[in-house]
Amino acid sequence: MAIDPKIYSNMQINSADINNAIEVLRGGGIILYPTDNIWGIGCDATNPDAIEKIYKLKQRIEKSGLIILVDEPGRIPSYVNEIPEIAWDLIDLANEPLTIIYPKAKNLPKNLVALDGSIGIRVVNHEFCKRLIQRFGKPIVSTSANISGQPFPQTFSEVNSIIAKGVDHVVPETYNNPISPKPSSIIQLGLGGTVKIIRD
Repeated sequence: MAIDPKIYSNMQINSADINNAIEVLRGGGIILYPTDNIWGIGCDATNPDAIEKIYKLKQRIEKSGLIILVDEPGRIPSYVNEIPEIAWDLIDLANEPLTIIYPKAKNLPKNLVALDGSIGIRVVNHEFCKRLIQRFGKPIVSTSANISGQPFPQTFSEVNSIIAKGVDHVVPETYNNPISPKPSSIIQLGLGGTVKIIRD
């Protein structure tokens, strides 16, 4: 059964909070924000300089790429050359946050995609994130708000102080409303119809 969008229906969104985050994203900055599951850091997914800042802040080597969030499935074809048919069923049936790795990314910076040219994309259900991306008009990077190798922060209080001080903007903690306490499941799809579970 797909994630019920009503789970966030009672979330009150302040338009000023959306505007503040967008201003930072447009300026090439990094934001710290809550997602469907854990707290993440992100930036404009089309800005290679902003993406480089995230790698440095996380102390992570550029080798496996980062994932991006989109507000609806219809955005995916803008960033992937070929989409295996099974992807649509997986998105529709997901009952927890699901990241799908697609082959042959396009229209994205080289330092965002993996060495094999693939890109991980998640259709976000968190209402604040969804509205932010809708208003911004572009996907945003989503990676756990931690130093590489350290535990994932499920709440704002668990975010490493180095991360919190290293971002350009922090979304108010009031929007923290996860549907899952763990990182998203990850499934990798191949052009030949292959399906590989990376993280369940």
